[in-house]
Amino acid sequence: MFDDIHFARRAYDPQLAYGQSKTANCLFAVEATRRWAAEGIVADAVNPGGVSTGLQRDFTQDMKDHLDRLEAAGVFAYKSVQQGAATTLVAATAPEFARSGGHYLDDGNEAATVPDEAELAGNSHAVKRWALDPDAARKLWQVSLDLVHQR
Repeated sequence: MFDDIHFARRAYDPQLAYGQSKTANCLFAVEATRRWAAEGIVADAVNPGGVSTGLQRDFTQDMKDHLDRLEAAGVFAYKSVQQGAATTLVAATAPEFARSGGHYLDDGNEAATVPDEAELAGNSHAVKRWALDPDAARKLWQVSLDLVHQR
């Protein structure tokens, strides 16, 4: 994740970039909670699910066709904006998340954590262990500070 975060030395892949950004959200929540929980500030990451937004504008035709096939097979369905917002509302208002952070929520629930080598195709509502790793979270925090020149 840290070797080429801006796709300067590799071809840009919108799906990979999206996954990388979701991982960064998870790691940010872990580190923000570590830094600020003593002051009562916690953070969680959420997956709103597949909501048809401008993110799809960079999808290749093959990607769009793949999602269409998954939707036709009943494996995937786009959510409404309201459905997509629901998990964010759970993260912001559910008592179980009020005093702890660093969680990854999906479809209104805390996602299961799976081993790093697990295939997400069979665990589509899960998060890999490394996406919640405190050491990686600290490293991403430092990389972020370096990028905005706040060493």
